[in-house]
Amino acid sequence: MNLNLTKPIVFFDLETTGVHIATDRIVEIAVLKVFPNGNKESKTWLVNPEMDIPQVSIDVHGITNEKVMTEPTFKELAKEVSEMIAGCDLAGFNSNRFDIPLLAEELMRAGIDFDMKDRKAIDVQVIFHKKEQRTLGAGYQFYCGKELEGAHGAAADTNATYEILKAQLDKYSDIENSVDALSEFSTHGIRADFAGFILMNDEKQEIFSFGKHKGRTVEEVFKENPGYHNWIQNADFPLYTKKVLKEIKQRMSAPKETMSDKDKLSALQQKFNLR
Repeated sequence: MNLNLTKPIVFFDLETTGVHIATDRIVEIAVLKVFPNGNKESKTWLVNPEMDIPQVSIDVHGITNEKVMTEPTFKELAKEVSEMIAGCDLAGFNSNRFDIPLLAEELMRAGIDFDMKDRKAIDVQVIFHKKEQRTLGAGYQFYCGKELEGAHGAAADTNATYEILKAQLDKYSDIENSVDALSEFSTHGIRADFAGFILMNDEKQEIFSFGKHKGRTVEEVFKENPGYHNWIQNADFPLYTKKVLKEIKQRMSAPKETMSDKDKLSALQQKFNLR
């Protein structure tokens, strides 16, 4: 089944130096851009991470320090990557928890702002785990009947993820073929940031998910302890998390609109049914 799209969607996969959102770097990125008419555009870049790739990571994806030594840095590629994904929804395999947060970090380190306000995100792994509880290679075999050649290569993983999502739509008639529905189904919970340090409670308020203030609203904590915001901004948290908290802090300090005397009188009249 082909995807029912109203705007382009980008499937992408990252190979990295490790799994720490705030400190690790991209060594390979593959992008598959799918347009509403079914046309596709793809691009794969090797990236010089400007740091040593640990052997444990090389053992997973096979990308050595020598292989990326003469490749462009992400800062050099950032504008091209940003332009390719501009105006697109995003999709991947474990992308909500890892690929999107890390891509956001790399773009912001390169001086390019990034947010998800006008995007939807589809995490094919979440759909897979909710339905079958498998890994990418097993999922490719299960849904597509194929062995995943070149697993842990960004391009192979990206194309497999795209094929799996289409096969999932064929298999599960209860999953609506729309980006909105797929995004909602493939989300574990509502996060204010990518990394899950800031969640949303039932009242749509941002709350901390970690530390001594876990479960408390961000605004409550910042009012009680203004220095907590400064501590986070100077600590080893993802840049996007810091951005979200900075926006909350700015929202809290913005001047509140006051009602005019006329508006106050009108409100009182409505409250007490006065004419």
